[in-house]
Amino acid sequence: MFDQLTVFRMAESMARHAGQRTALAARNLANADTPGYRAQALPSFADLADEGALSEPGMRTTRTGHIAGSGATALARIERAEAQTSPNGNSVSIEEEMVRAVDAEREHGRALTVYRHSMQVLRTVIGS
Repeated sequence: MFDQLTVFRMAESMARHAGQRTALAARNLANADTPGYRAQALPSFADLADEGALSEPGMRTTRTGHIAGSGATALARIERAEAQTSPNGNSVSIEEEMVRAVDAEREHGRALTVYRHSMQVLRTVIGS
């Protein structure tokens, strides 16, 4: 029932996006010493919402050639070109990844706050 309300779908999408950002930051940190590993990031939730990528149901791809011809939208992991590489070709910055993980945690907290307040409004309207 609640999944039909836009505010709940938005909160769910925001929480899911924060989880994906946290997982990607963890993967980047795990590969901090892997030669040739390129750090990746997801576009911000606001950018995805502006593009309409979050409102369209359907499959998403991580690479442009993946599932060709299906009309899937790209929730692409982008390589950060501005990152400096170490002598072994690795572009992971531990400090940047820690900041990204904290940003993802804040985004997740924001999604939970939106969900809680929306539930509170519903309870008030219903009268229970």
